[in-house]
Amino acid sequence: MKTLVICSGGLDSVTLAYKISREHTLSGLLSFDYGQRHKKELGFAKECADDLGVPHFLIDITSIGAKLTGSSLTDNIDVPDGHYAEETMKITVVPNRNAIMLSIAYGLAAAQNLDAVATAVHGGDHFIYPDCRPGFIESFAHMQNHALDGFWSVQLYTPFLQTGKDHIAAEGAKLGVPFIKTWSCYKGGDIHCGRCGTCVERREAFDLAGVNDPTLYADTTFWRDAIAKRANSL
Repeated sequence: MKTLVICSGGLDSVTLAYKISREHTLSGLLSFDYGQRHKKELGFAKECADDLGVPHFLIDITSIGAKLTGSSLTDNIDVPDGHYAEETMKITVVPNRNAIMLSIAYGLAAAQNLDAVATAVHGGDHFIYPDCRPGFIESFAHMQNHALDGFWSVQLYTPFLQTGKDHIAAEGAKLGVPFIKTWSCYKGGDIHCGRCGTCVERREAFDLAGVNDPTLYADTTFWRDAIAKRANSL
């Protein structure tokens, strides 16, 4: 199955790229510059493509991203600290981001006669991001079947949809993913901040999976307090 992977350069999508390269035919990685403050992630996606010996397609949609206002990822709004599943993290939502990216990915896959588009949405995304939930994924795939009817058939592959990030970390370790070559932090500093939702989730995932985390964090202890606070609020 010739597959195009949407790759941000993060832990999830890089692990997915390695998984596809083992199990199917990895035809390329597709990344998007939508004006995100953590744009440095794109360099990690390019490095992943180079390591796996496939093309890296980078699509500039900054003009679209500039219109999707109200998100701390694209506006001059502080990225909040805390657990990924806290209500405050909804400020990181970029409206329709995955829907837009998937539409472009399907077009590229169809134009190149590929069999599938793969994306690394996972169970931990469901609380915050509507376009990462199973209902959206199923509906989007159905819509695309109509959009390409009679032209080309493209599958939507989401192997992590019902699993947590700890499962991804465990699988990545088995696949030999170079975790140090992935970027998660939404703040986009020199090193991972250790305090934003994605840093907390990343650190927690390695801990739950029992996998060594090689990431350098500016704050190495905050994640435990954030997890405890979240647990006490439930």
